[in-house]
Amino acid sequence: MLPAERHRRISAVVDRVGTISSEDLAEQLHVSVETVRRDLGQMEKRGALRRVRGGAASFAVVQGVSGEEASFADRSESQTLAKAAIGKAAAKLALPGMTVVIDVGTTAVEIARALPLDFRGTIATPSLLVAQVVSVLPQVSVLLPGGRLRAGDLVCSGPQTVQFFADIYPDLAFLGSGGIDQTAGVTDFHFEEIATKKQILSCSARTYVLADGSKWGRVAGHRVCGFGDLTGVITDTAAEDDITAAVKDTGCEVVVA
Repeated sequence: MLPAERHRRISAVVDRVGTISSEDLAEQLHVSVETVRRDLGQMEKRGALRRVRGGAASFAVVQGVSGEEASFADRSESQTLAKAAIGKAAAKLALPGMTVVIDVGTTAVEIARALPLDFRGTIATPSLLVAQVVSVLPQVSVLLPGGRLRAGDLVCSGPQTVQFFADIYPDLAFLGSGGIDQTAGVTDFHFEEIATKKQILSCSARTYVLADGSKWGRVAGHRVCGFGDLTGVITDTAAEDDITAAVKDTGCEVVVA
């Protein structure tokens, strides 16, 4: 494939998904990671995209523009290695006998996939996709709320969902996020799902937010909580030093997968 064609395809992917790793691009283009890195360097010089740690991002993402959340299909193609690593790190925190809440999102699904076949416990989730994955685990009890179902992520929300989680006191909870920022804290895109996240947070003994490196410094439309309200953040790469310091200053743990 000629460089010009690779650059065209890279631009199309970055514009569609917002951010993507060099490894994912290399896999999609059937070239080496080194070739992708050279391409990204050339494209950044032309102003076609911005390189970020481990890959590339559109200028809208780099500038912290919240906009609309990408579709589930597009997000499933972005940062796949990072999300898998976060999922594995999170799954290791789930001990036998625990009641665990797994929130919504592509990274949440990776936690479900990473749980060992012999995991024993209760999984409560607003996500039908998470429920489908964990339903094959023979020693797991799966709890689902009612509510309005959002297409794509297949997540339940609304008063019924909030009340469902008000009656559960999990040992451990994993929250998805649209962005985490030094000033704004944890934010997300869907207003009707914020109340569910806050309810989960208020009832959980320990709560971790999931955020791959592309979400550091981003601000989505609705605030979920501050870093001081969390046990920790599970991410795939060290964030910018000032944001990492701001998180740790609140007593929030940063777990790098």
